[in-house]
Amino acid sequence: MPSQALLLILLLCVLLQAQGGYRKPKTMQKMELIKEIKVCEKHTNIYMCRRPCEYYQDCQANNICCSTFCGNICMSLLNR
Repeated sequence: MPSQALLLILLLCVLLQAQGGYRKPKTMQKMELIKEIKVCEKHTNIYMCRRPCEYYQDCQANNICCSTFCGNICMSLLNR
């Protein structure tokens, strides 16, 4: 009887795990968020260096994260 109970518990665990589906590790999810940061198309000045960023999500709306002489900064998309 105890072995049948253990088998039933094992079967339930397997079924519950199968219902959960495959989950990606958090490191893979973070890698998907990172886009390649390109060199800024517009001319930058020293005052723009006050807005550093690492990802596009670090910038406000209508801004992108791009690379300059002082590192990655948020630059507006509107005034091209």
